[in-house]
Amino acid sequence: MIDTHVHLYDQAFDTDRELVVVRAKKAGVSHCILPAIDKSTFQAQKECLELYPGFCLKASGLHPTSVDRDYRQELDFARCTLEGAIAIGEVGLDAYWSREYMDEQILVLEEQIQWARELDLPLIIHSRSSFAELLATLKKCTYPHMRGILHAWSGSAGVFREANRYGHFLMGIGGVITYRNARLAGVVKEIDLTEIVLETDAPWLSPVPFRGQRNESAYLEHIARELAQVRDVSPEKVIEQTTQNALSLFFGEKNE
Repeated sequence: MIDTHVHLYDQAFDTDRELVVVRAKKAGVSHCILPAIDKSTFQAQKECLELYPGFCLKASGLHPTSVDRDYRQELDFARCTLEGAIAIGEVGLDAYWSREYMDEQILVLEEQIQWARELDLPLIIHSRSSFAELLATLKKCTYPHMRGILHAWSGSAGVFREANRYGHFLMGIGGVITYRNARLAGVVKEIDLTEIVLETDAPWLSPVPFRGQRNESAYLEHIARELAQVRDVSPEKVIEQTTQNALSLFFGEKNE
């Protein structure tokens, strides 16, 4: 399995990070992709990548909730961290808490999409309470071979398909799929398994039966099992296909 979105460098793991990695590997996790947030988390991300080379893989970008009126300094810093990154992320739009800096968020996303175009890298896109703005931005910035993950997807199948008019995007599915009051299971039934990747977003969004506790990559197997039940296929099928989807997106690898 590949955890396509985990903040292993977060301080929530400072006391037992090595054990978390051991448990992840024991559960069958082969790679963890570490999205960036902003300048304040860069050093922790860097150290984590150095501790677990090959297992932890780097994404670079500026998270939308770190965008304000003075975004330029943060964005320029993110631009200088792109060496060695396999994706541009975590980028996107977030109007959940406030719409005050939505115009700035859109400008920042547009610029980071341009980085992805220049470097031929996939995007890891965060979108919360901002689907109309996201679709408009993707439409404006579309280019051949635009691709990526729509992380922690919370929209409809229709919005997901609309996004895919402008690029090739996979749906990032995490612990929310296990929540009984979530609409995500119904959405996932409408999406082909070839369009889905697994993620935890650890330390947040723990799946049942760990909801309310710290999340970690080892719990990816619980997400895979729930997804298998929703799709009425075996967990092995889910793991095989979602891993292949991630390998194809990030490394261009295909099973022969």
